[in-house]
Amino acid sequence: MVGTGSIGRNHARILAELGSCAFTAIYDTNTETARDMAAKYGARACSTLEEFISLVDAATVATPTPTHFPVGKALLEAGKHVLVEKPITENTDDALALSALAKERGLVLQVGHIERFNPVLSALESRLNRPRFIEASRLSPYPGRSLEIGVVLDLMIHDLEIILHLVKSPLVSVDAVGVPVLSKGEDIANVRLRFENGCVANITASRISQDKLRKIRVFQEDAYVSLDYQNQSGYLLRLAQEGEKESSLIGKLLGVATDSTIVTAFAGRKIVREPVEVEKGEPLKRELAAFIECAQAGAQPKVGGREATAALELALEITRQIQAAGARPVVS
Repeated sequence: MVGTGSIGRNHARILAELGSCAFTAIYDTNTETARDMAAKYGARACSTLEEFISLVDAATVATPTPTHFPVGKALLEAGKHVLVEKPITENTDDALALSALAKERGLVLQVGHIERFNPVLSALESRLNRPRFIEASRLSPYPGRSLEIGVVLDLMIHDLEIILHLVKSPLVSVDAVGVPVLSKGEDIANVRLRFENGCVANITASRISQDKLRKIRVFQEDAYVSLDYQNQSGYLLRLAQEGEKESSLIGKLLGVATDSTIVTAFAGRKIVREPVEVEKGEPLKRELAAFIECAQAGAQPKVGGREATAALELALEITRQIQAAGARPVVS
C-alpha cells in the first residue's frame, strides 16, 4: 500500500483482513504514520518507493492526485499490478500513458471508482437497460482531504463514471456551473449532460453540505428506480402487467410497500412499487478483493484505464467550463 491518509487507512484495515493476499509493505513520505500503521497491521514500513517495490507483487495507491502518475508509472514499469484511487491522474495524457503501459506489460490497472462495487449498482443494472433521464446527487460536509482538486474531481466523478457506464452513448452536450465557497476550486457543482441516444443526466455534487447523501434516480419508458448508495436501499416503480392485482390495501392507502404493491393509478394505468433487494456489503472491501482476484488471474477489472480516462476527460471538461465562468471563492 502506498499512501497512509484517510483513504489509505481504510485500505490497510481491509488488506490486513483479506485472506487472498499477504499485506506485506507500506510506503509513505510520512514515515512516522507509515511505521505506526505497519506495526498495527503486521506489514513492513519502507523508507523508499524502491524498497517497497522490491517487496510486493501488487500495490494500491492512495496518495494525492498529482502523485498518481509518477507513483503508478514506477510500479507498472517494475512489473507490479496497480490499483490507483480516482481520479486516475491529473490529466488525460498521463491517464492514457498509464493505460498503455499496463497493456504493454500485461498488468492489471484498476482505478478506485468505488461505487461500481456498491451492491445497489448491481440492482440498478439488472432492472434498467434503456435509461432516458438520470438524476444523481452526492453531498458531503467539507472534507479534510483532496483539497488539491475541486468537487467535480473529488466527488462528482463517481457519478460521471457510473452514468457513462449505464448510458453507453456518445455525449452531445455538457452544461456546467460551479461555485468555490471555501476552496480555490469549486465546492458545489451541477452539470446537465445530453447523450446521442436522447438520454439526459442531471448531476449535483457538493462538499459544503451539513449532511451526507449519495443517491441516484434512473427513469426509462416503463420504470423508475431510486437508489441510495449510502444506505444500500432502493425501490422500483413500474407499470403493472395486465391482470396484476393489488397485494396490499394498506400499501395502496399509505403509498408505501414492503412487497410488490400497486400503490396508485394514473390515467387508467396502475403503478407498482417494489423494494429493490440489495445484498449488503462494504464497497471498498469488494473493490480490493476484486483487484486481488484480477491481479492473480490477469483479468480485466470493472474500471480499468479506459473507463477511468473517459470519466476523467468528462470531469475535466466540466471543470474547464466552471473555471471559464470565472467564479471566485466566497471565503478567501
